[in-house]
Amino acid sequence: MASLSSPAISTSTNVFEYGNFTTELIKVEQGPCCRKAAEQTLPPPKPLLIGTPSEAGVFPVLLFLHGYLFLNSFYSELVQHIASHGFIVVAPQLYSVAGPDSTKEIESTAAITNWFSEGLQACLPSHVRPNLSKLALSGHSRGGKVAFAVALGKAITSLKFSALVGVDPVDGMDKGKQTPPPILTYIPHSFNIDMAVLVIGSGLGAVKRNPLFPPCAPKGVNHEDFFNECQKPAYHFVAKDYGHVDMLNDDTTGIRGKTTYCLCKNGVSREPMRRFVAGISVAFLRAYLEDNSSDLEAIKDGQLVAPVVLQKADFLL
Repeated sequence: MASLSSPAISTSTNVFEYGNFTTELIKVEQGPCCRKAAEQTLPPPKPLLIGTPSEAGVFPVLLFLHGYLFLNSFYSELVQHIASHGFIVVAPQLYSVAGPDSTKEIESTAAITNWFSEGLQACLPSHVRPNLSKLALSGHSRGGKVAFAVALGKAITSLKFSALVGVDPVDGMDKGKQTPPPILTYIPHSFNIDMAVLVIGSGLGAVKRNPLFPPCAPKGVNHEDFFNECQKPAYHFVAKDYGHVDMLNDDTTGIRGKTTYCLCKNGVSREPMRRFVAGISVAFLRAYLEDNSSDLEAIKDGQLVAPVVLQKADFLL
């Protein structure tokens, strides 16, 4: 287990800026992650990147799933932003290479969730404790599809999620070309999900970057379709001039990292979209994990201005 340095944290309480907590990033491999060699702890089912407040406290937990063929480290700035507002964010590396079928990712997500009760505390600083009664699930792109699948009961978890966030979720190449297992039914409000849902969309996700590649979030299988199948309460925010991967770190290294700049239509800068995704997630999690809806209501009513232009803001309440 290795701790990584975190950026300077501002004292702003604006959800679109870093919060009041300093943060720590912890890498956990699949071996034991106990704090002391004498402790016997159950290792995590998958390698983890954990963002946690450095200060002592008991914090809600967000399980965040990466996009197709991405590394969890590509989301480290997003993870730290959310953690700085008082959340423990657990981002597993679900696979290195994967085909079109996401069944194993769904099963792995359930296994990680079931591991939390026995193993998560040992991976955190001793003065930081997870509140597993306040648990949320989130995922980006294919990870968003996997998050919806788990919320829909495609795998059994011993812990109950109370909130779900889909970050530009995608269910395949096109309507009729869903990847297994298909999640979308194309029946309005058909998702039987017993929790509040936030769907975040990218305005440029359905736009091709070049003629050789399909759009990264095609119409028919993207955020619009996921929101259409949600039941109350559900929120849908779409950032107008930003693309499917614009919530990643600016610096995404290696071949995989370079592809994030050449396969999808991108906005001018990633930083505003990253702050928007983190901030709207924090506001939503505060509302449905901590019973504090002031930030979410302020964003919904336009009193708290987002760092991006919103193309759409729909609500099922």
